[in-house]
Amino acid sequence: MTARVICRCERASHRVVRLRPAGWDSLPGAESVECQYHYIWEYTYTIMSATQGNLASLSRIIFRAPSWYSSVTFTLLIAIVAGIASFDSRFILEDAWKGVFFIAVPTLIASGVTPYIDGKLGGRLTRNRASLLALVGELLVVGVLVVVGVLSEFVPQLDQVFVFDALFAALAGLFALWLLVIMAVSNRSLLRASIPASVQTVSAGVLLFVYSGTARFLEIGGPIARSYFSRPEVAPEELLIILPSDFVLLGGMCGLYAAAVVVFIRIIDRPWKQSMGVSVLDFISGFIGYIAEGTDELEEFFQGIGEEAVVPVTVLSFQGAAGEKARFVLPMVHPGPMGEIGGGNLPARIAQQADGLAFPPHATAGHDFNLVTSHEVETLLDTTAEAMDEMTYDDDVTESVRLGEGEATLLAQAFGESAFITSSYAPEFADDVEYAVGLSASAEARQGGLRNIMLADAHNCNNGLTGDDLGHVVPGSKRSFDMIEGARRAGETLAEAPRYPLRMGVAWAKTTWDPLDGIGPLGVRVAVTEAGDQQTAYVLVDGNNMEPGLRDMLVGTIEDRVSQAEVMTTDTHVVNTVEASNQVGERIDGTEFQSLVVDLLEKAIADLEPVEAGMVTERAEVTVFGNNRTETLASHANAMIQMGGALAAAFAVSVIAISVLLFVVTWAVCDNDCWSESITTTRRALGVKPILRTHSDVAERTPTRSHGLSLRSWKRGPTLVTTHHSVLSSDEICERD
Repeated sequence: MTARVICRCERASHRVVRLRPAGWDSLPGAESVECQYHYIWEYTYTIMSATQGNLASLSRIIFRAPSWYSSVTFTLLIAIVAGIASFDSRFILEDAWKGVFFIAVPTLIASGVTPYIDGKLGGRLTRNRASLLALVGELLVVGVLVVVGVLSEFVPQLDQVFVFDALFAALAGLFALWLLVIMAVSNRSLLRASIPASVQTVSAGVLLFVYSGTARFLEIGGPIARSYFSRPEVAPEELLIILPSDFVLLGGMCGLYAAAVVVFIRIIDRPWKQSMGVSVLDFISGFIGYIAEGTDELEEFFQGIGEEAVVPVTVLSFQGAAGEKARFVLPMVHPGPMGEIGGGNLPARIAQQADGLAFPPHATAGHDFNLVTSHEVETLLDTTAEAMDEMTYDDDVTESVRLGEGEATLLAQAFGESAFITSSYAPEFADDVEYAVGLSASAEARQGGLRNIMLADAHNCNNGLTGDDLGHVVPGSKRSFDMIEGARRAGETLAEAPRYPLRMGVAWAKTTWDPLDGIGPLGVRVAVTEAGDQQTAYVLVDGNNMEPGLRDMLVGTIEDRVSQAEVMTTDTHVVNTVEASNQVGERIDGTEFQSLVVDLLEKAIADLEPVEAGMVTERAEVTVFGNNRTETLASHANAMIQMGGALAAAFAVSVIAISVLLFVVTWAVCDNDCWSESITTTRRALGVKPILRTHSDVAERTPTRSHGLSLRSWKRGPTLVTTHHSVLSSDEICERD
């Protein structure tokens, strides 16, 4: 979301003139273009904010995958429950064991074997991810069986054949799910991805093959081989309905579903490659890696779309008798995009470097200035160290001044020849201030004669992701000119203000709250400056914006004890690991938070001592998202989700329809009157000798069970005939009429 020029309406007739702000030439990608009317800017701003808001809301699905043993535990529990509900043995423990054996064993094999095979093929699938996906696959199969079981209970035409056809379709769908994930996170090659993707399906298929007695149809091996590969006498009798043609059908459906996955991926990947030169699979891979393992794979994707930028890094240091007392550090980047990805944990990294108590407020920069990797933070820290090496200190300070300009409220104070300014739009809602706006405002503040300006976005009042826009302050908006004009007035006022000796006190508390509560690791920090008879309090909360009204309540309470005050947030994105909107005050009690701030204020006042202050601004070259990259990424991601969901549904309906067609053809071919010929044809196609002959008198078998895999009685055409769980040989089967 980046505008390349700032426009201003001079008259009601909408005559527009170009305003070229100071420092414009230093903007990445700055160029001169013809201005548009002011209302066009406002319209563009609203659309961009809504689009990025949709992308930001995706972070609410971020979570950490459970450890592999947690997934295995749930796998066993689900299998036990499913076994007890499905089988009808004499003892409940036997039902539970059958559930574990026929349902959990393929899942456990997939959990352990799949990541091993994938790793040997050069993939990056971890055990935790594999175990979680195997558990999801187990739930898919169990869910399908439950649904078809209920349907067969109410639709008499849907017999046991329908149940097992649905089972084989679920196993093929399970293969497609594995294939999609592995192609996204590990191997781009279809052939390489198919090998680990088939483990769970093949494991389940082998169990069905062995315990359904299908090997007897093929007459493979001798008695010893049959004793291992054909064990229908110890299996649930429902499995005896499975025939070799079912496995041929399973293989065909797996091929069909794999083709659908490949076509689906290519369709959704094409816009990304054409417009951004990257693959959506890289995005999915990184996103899943962050979800499942907390890895930084997503940074590799961001690095591929990033652009080089030069950003100011301003350091304000306070030196006391015992050394550095406090350090304000403000790199003009955005601490995002999410969690600890990129610069998400930038405030904490800055605090680790400082000798004194660190105060890293939020800069005037939006998501286009997100750092692409956490390694870029090191560049900013190196630049901070360079600024500290150039630091010179003065002991004079002005009283702080509060200025109002339109919706903007600025609190400013000069230290020597430099000044710290913080801007807030409270009680109105606002989010990030764009880079161009902050750069222009800083330049305007220097017009009065000040040397360095640290302009912080207080970032202290917003309504989350609700509403038509997110409150971004963009070039060309009325709010941007409110800040620019306010900064100019503040600079002129401070340049002429009288000077006083400087005293400072600080205090902080980590608090008992954590990022899930909206408070980051830096907790709450308070700095109090004293100039003459005036005391000014700066409160910094390690959070991402504040609930409406909380800032005003805190400022009112603080100003009962000091002359001026402002409450700021760092905009840390470590609090957005679970929710896109997790503002200070959403999950914590406002009164309790107020008491904490007051307590820290009193400690900071008690800590007052003479100090000297110095400010230096250096420039750093870093890789950020870049102009309009955030908007492009947001648009593509939102389009992929909206259209991808519909496209996936269309593909699913198509492959299911084709699967049903295959089932119908199979049912028609394998009807009672021609079942024997179908089996003979199937065996000849497989190159083995047919051994089964059937007779209509013995071709029907209708055992009645109180419950089973189909939850109803079942009937199918000619099949193996059993007596007391022993399979009759071909010699014992009647000749066909």
